[in-house]
Amino acid sequence: MDDLVRLKALSELMSFEPAEDHSPVGTPYSDKTENCPDAVFVHPAVLPNGQRIRLLKTLLTSACERDCFYCPFRAGRDIRRTTFRPDEFARLFVMLANKGIAEGVFLSSGMIGGGIRTQDKLIESAEIMRHELGFRGYIHLKIMPGAERSQVERSMQLADRVSINLEAPNDNRLSKLAPHKQFTNELLQPLRWTEEIRRTQPAYYGWKGRWPSSVTQFVAGGSGESDLELLTTTDYLYHHLGLRRAYFSPFNPIQGTPLENHPPTPIIREHRLYQASFLLRDYGFDLEEMPFEADGSLPTQTDPKLAWAQNNLTHNPIEINTAEYQTLLRVPGIGVKGAQAILQARQQSKIRDLSALKKMGLLAERAAPYLLFEGRRATHQPILF
Repeated sequence: MDDLVRLKALSELMSFEPAEDHSPVGTPYSDKTENCPDAVFVHPAVLPNGQRIRLLKTLLTSACERDCFYCPFRAGRDIRRTTFRPDEFARLFVMLANKGIAEGVFLSSGMIGGGIRTQDKLIESAEIMRHELGFRGYIHLKIMPGAERSQVERSMQLADRVSINLEAPNDNRLSKLAPHKQFTNELLQPLRWTEEIRRTQPAYYGWKGRWPSSVTQFVAGGSGESDLELLTTTDYLYHHLGLRRAYFSPFNPIQGTPLENHPPTPIIREHRLYQASFLLRDYGFDLEEMPFEADGSLPTQTDPKLAWAQNNLTHNPIEINTAEYQTLLRVPGIGVKGAQAILQARQQSKIRDLSALKKMGLLAERAAPYLLFEGRRATHQPILF
């Protein structure tokens, strides 16, 4: 099989997995050039530093010995399998990078011969790209279930980002998705190692003198888990294991898998999970402050920050001219940059009305019900939708 045909087949299987995505998950675009007439699927992506690149998301092999119930390349599913050797993949990718077709790579793999053997192949691919072929661009390297600590450390010396997918928030839920994966020993432990390595090893051991960020993915809605369960684990990962981001991939049934008749997860649930996740990570909210329903779900009709403000700030608005940074972050319509802009503007003069917020580019009407301007509420047009 032609190399580009193999790459296309493997890349198409990765459209379900989010990674640095800028556009919606599963929205690749194909690049056709005079030098590469076959479609090679790359994705618009935003890197941890904000840079936008064209990211190739692919696998070393679609063969897999694990039989995860949700996965398109699970063992026993009737699909055509294909494989690259580490040197084959490394040379093909660097050729695409040199032609400007892809600027970075997210490399994962089906698991054959166990997690340790598969991780060795991923590491070998990255070593060839870095040290034999001189690729200095972006590499996101997957950590396989059951990888050893030394393999995690070596992966962190080669990559800009590493990830291992927890898939579910705990052992019980994971058993309903992937009965042969071990939540704590195979999945959570490598994430613990990434943070331990960052804390105890000098940064200059990492690629370009810094340790990579770490991320994980959950399959939202695949195991009957609640939003409370997902966000409890997410909160722990953010505050104890240095996780940079949790991705929530909405469950989508795949024909020929045990969960093919399981209902898909509504996109609005994915959206609310991300909003709540960012409140926990960036806005100083505690898990106990999330507006969960009695069944542990987030409200779908309104975003969690607005729901919190409606319950807590409607009758206790914030004085914009004296509020601290973390307090300003709790106001709908004010984000990290907006709160910083307000603090900077207050050094020059008092903020007297909504027009000043509008000049800063803030969603002034959204923030108005929860603010005081020198003790007075702002006059505003209520937002009905």
